[in-house]
Amino acid sequence: REGRRYVGVLYAGLMMTKSGPKVVEFNCRFGDPEIQPLVMRLDTDLVDLLEAVTDRRLDEIDIKWKDAAAVCVVMASKGYPGKYEKGLPINGLQAVAQLDDVEVFHAGTAQKSGKIVTNGGRVLGVTALGADIPTAIERAYEATRMLSFDGSHYRTDIGQKAVAHIAR
Repeated sequence: REGRRYVGVLYAGLMMTKSGPKVVEFNCRFGDPEIQPLVMRLDTDLVDLLEAVTDRRLDEIDIKWKDAAAVCVVMASKGYPGKYEKGLPINGLQAVAQLDDVEVFHAGTAQKSGKIVTNGGRVLGVTALGADIPTAIERAYEATRMLSFDGSHYRTDIGQKAVAHIAR
């Protein structure tokens, strides 16, 4: 209405319903953790993309994607989204760092006395690539099981709707 062009990221939070996708929200930022699997698949330098957006030359960029599926499992604190304890040591980060095509994105963490500890409700986004969705799911959960902190929990059905959809 003010005649200003928006230049930047536009995140559309969608929910699939029986009557098709419905918009839940729009944000002028990347969705978290939704961006994590996309970043893992991106084969073009993200900084180059962001600079092209700000310079209004995104149409000149050849965006390349890895030929892989990606899945993200969020590890949350006990009590989330309500009250939860902070400062709990997170175990297994070094072991997971050794896995190929797996990345642990820190969300609700902090460094305390040289250790990584919980500092939020959504603590980690454990994201993995695989040749297909079932393989990416398996790899993400393999990495998730290597990580722990008191009261940690995560959904065990991530990606199952996609697998069911593919099987049709």
